[in-house]
Amino acid sequence: MDRSINLFSERIRERFSVWLERSGKYLDLMKTILKANNLPEEIAFLPLIESGFNPNAYSVARAVGPWQFIAGTAKRYGLKIDWWRDERKDPVKSTEAAASYLKDLHDMFGSWNLAMAAYNAGEGKILKALNRTKSDDYWALLNTRYIRQETKEYVPRFIAAKMIATDPGSYGFENLMYHPPLRFDEVTVEHPIDLDVVARCTDTDIETIRELNPELRRWSTPANVPAYALRIPAGKREAFLNNLLNVPLGDRFTVTAYKVRKGDTVKSIARSFGVPVDVLKELNDGILRTLKAGQTISLPPKGKFALDRDDRATAKKAAYT
Repeated sequence: MDRSINLFSERIRERFSVWLERSGKYLDLMKTILKANNLPEEIAFLPLIESGFNPNAYSVARAVGPWQFIAGTAKRYGLKIDWWRDERKDPVKSTEAAASYLKDLHDMFGSWNLAMAAYNAGEGKILKALNRTKSDDYWALLNTRYIRQETKEYVPRFIAAKMIATDPGSYGFENLMYHPPLRFDEVTVEHPIDLDVVARCTDTDIETIRELNPELRRWSTPANVPAYALRIPAGKREAFLNNLLNVPLGDRFTVTAYKVRKGDTVKSIARSFGVPVDVLKELNDGILRTLKAGQTISLPPKGKFALDRDDRATAKKAAYT
């Protein structure tokens, strides 16, 4: 435990200070969700060691978000991951999923320490380690070779991080500038809308809209859902709805027009522009079934669309397949 406390309070003190300050934005929200799911509120400190409370955290194992879900587990617990959005980044939805997962792990192992170890290593590895040691205690696994060093350090680091976070002054953390708690209004939009349009209608900037909706991967709300619950700055709901009425429907969602050339196919166009076939179909609402030269179709807008980290990782993986 002392080694973990020393790590956070000495070796990576400056970085841990940033994490503590950022926790102010999400901690109350996460505690509320955990309590509603009958989980100990102190589990809300787990993102300190998972991601430093960074919704955009991305690991080498392609775990994403404040709770660092890998895609398979995220989808198993109801999080949506597609070209338009990655709900692992959403602090509300990912906390709901983490609460469900941790509750299942606790039901499986009967111990929060083992549940957290399984959250880190996977339930299969912890079950195998317990069977091999004939034990039901996390601490008994620390002197074995059945779990990785990372998992051996995981629970002590959580306990150390929680101790510091609940009493930072005792560990030399002074004058922390905690981020204000996350506050927002929510509106349901029934058509996709560009985030810069949302920003104008709420008299703010696009960075603020992205910060409130970290799951959004593109220039707009998703075009593959009939309605979308969008977060906007607190107190801006009425202004948004009123200002949006003054924006023509055709100006709310931007696409680039492309004239189909001879020899083009849906797959060749998708490959040329780095867009999945399914997304082309979503942007064009069924007209691709009769693709022919001279036809105009919609593509992601130039200047607003860029590949994100997951796009590049997927492209790199495909290149080696």
